[in-house]
Amino acid sequence: MTDLTSSGAHGRPKRLRAREGNLLGTSMALIVAILVLPPVWFLFKASITKLNAGLSSDGLTWDNYLRLFTSEALLGSLMNSVIFAVFATLVSLVVGGILAWLVVRTDTPFKGLAFVTTIVSLGTPYILYVTGWLYLLGRSGPINVTWKLITGRMDNLFDVNSLLGMIAIEGFLWSPLVFLLLSATFRTANAEMEEAARMSGASVSSTIWRISFRLAFPAIAALAIFVFVRNLESFEVPALVGMPGGIDVLTTQIYEGVQRMPPDIGYASAYSVAMICCIAVLLYFYGKISSAAERYAGITGKGYRPRLFKLGRYRWLGAAIVLANFVIVLLLPLAAILWMALTPFVQPMRLASLRYVSLKHFENVLGQSYYHGLFLNTVIVAAGTATVVMLLTLFTGWVVARRKAFGKTSEQLVTMPLVFPGLVLGLAVLQLALVFPLPVYGTLWIISFGFIIRYMPYGMRYSFAGIMQIHQELEQAASVAGANTFEIIWRVVTPLLLPALASGWLFIFLIATKEMSMPLLLSGPGAQTIPVAMFDLWSSGQSGEVAALGLIWATLMTILSCAFYLMTRRASAKTFG
Repeated sequence: MTDLTSSGAHGRPKRLRAREGNLLGTSMALIVAILVLPPVWFLFKASITKLNAGLSSDGLTWDNYLRLFTSEALLGSLMNSVIFAVFATLVSLVVGGILAWLVVRTDTPFKGLAFVTTIVSLGTPYILYVTGWLYLLGRSGPINVTWKLITGRMDNLFDVNSLLGMIAIEGFLWSPLVFLLLSATFRTANAEMEEAARMSGASVSSTIWRISFRLAFPAIAALAIFVFVRNLESFEVPALVGMPGGIDVLTTQIYEGVQRMPPDIGYASAYSVAMICCIAVLLYFYGKISSAAERYAGITGKGYRPRLFKLGRYRWLGAAIVLANFVIVLLLPLAAILWMALTPFVQPMRLASLRYVSLKHFENVLGQSYYHGLFLNTVIVAAGTATVVMLLTLFTGWVVARRKAFGKTSEQLVTMPLVFPGLVLGLAVLQLALVFPLPVYGTLWIISFGFIIRYMPYGMRYSFAGIMQIHQELEQAASVAGANTFEIIWRVVTPLLLPALASGWLFIFLIATKEMSMPLLLSGPGAQTIPVAMFDLWSSGQSGEVAALGLIWATLMTILSCAFYLMTRRASAKTFG
């Protein structure tokens, strides 16, 4: 505190400190409003505007909404979206929920495989994961080829480009996240209730259903709504799996409206506004259910002992489930991706095909400057986004936590992007870029701008939670020593908040490198990111280079994440002595 005491021996007046805090609160509310509100306005304006072929306005109209609600395509895409989201959510909850309970609450073997599966799956780009499953379940994949060899029939056992294929792939895609989130819930469950049920004569299955999952019901219900919303706004699986099979959902309808020539921006915007309203209602109920979790609390003071549930003779069944999850969710997709990367064209997995194995696709990716530029673009966009978001949410989180002027307004503005699916927000930002006085459309600047808006709610969660753990007496001591509000935040709060800021930075960096839907609408020929390039390669039939590019990128992200973690850990150790 030596540097701080030189700022003023008698401290700063309380009124002056309050004025500085309120000024910062007003400034942050204004900055966040400038970021969030213009895309919202342009999206709504476009939905009630008649646009000509040159995208100039021909006046206000409700025709876009009339076309939307009288279109047969709306009913079909809405039904497909709901069916897809509901059943994919059920698959994720069943797979991830059972696995989480087995790993956290029982003595089942092979627990480490579940965490390895989760970590690797969450670090793999969505589009890469989807391409792996497309091969596994496709015509040349091992499942259909094995079926034909066994039965001698020519038809396929499984049509991957179907609603069932979309549900299966999306369900497995989200199961690792469900496992991760429900693991925290089951870890805090009180084992005494389960043991009491067993001593009363309840079977293992009855105890699991009537005790374990009943206690976790609020968390499971809230997570179900969250996953349902994310499935509803999903684009990768509907675009790669559903569109080739002629199956449209809400997000693909929006994308096709933008891709038409000329683009039907007004109709796509009306679609987007209707989708935002649906998601806003779902998120409202998500908040209500989450707030009811206290009624089901199982940790009650000294009686709480987190003991494992003994499976007895059913341990083999638990081990089989963990192994099956490892094989299905991780091993099979990675094996398919590696096979695609090593073979010159898509072909069945046979010993006879080993003579075609080569590193040609890896050599193309590593040897071409085009791919080097993609790597650099993606890192620049993701790192810049993560840095700006964490800086913004550092100050905004402090304003909200310390209840300064416009703190509540800032909180509402920061969380507003949660209701925007990535594709919808991309459409809103696209319209803003088209009227912006500077030529930003098709550049990394506009992609970064969209990412900053999209990921502010995530950064706010890390910053706000960390600031709430810092007692205000530390800030008051700094103020008495003469520090102003900015010095308090930068020299007192920030060092203490470093672990939370680093975790938030890394999380946003990783998900920004995987995002495809928004950059797909905003990127130009010289400003593509890795997921967009992979989508273009897949669309042109270059699945081998997609697999090689994805594997190299996933490896680089793992190395960068580990290096960043080690650096921030050392910095944190120096800060706290």
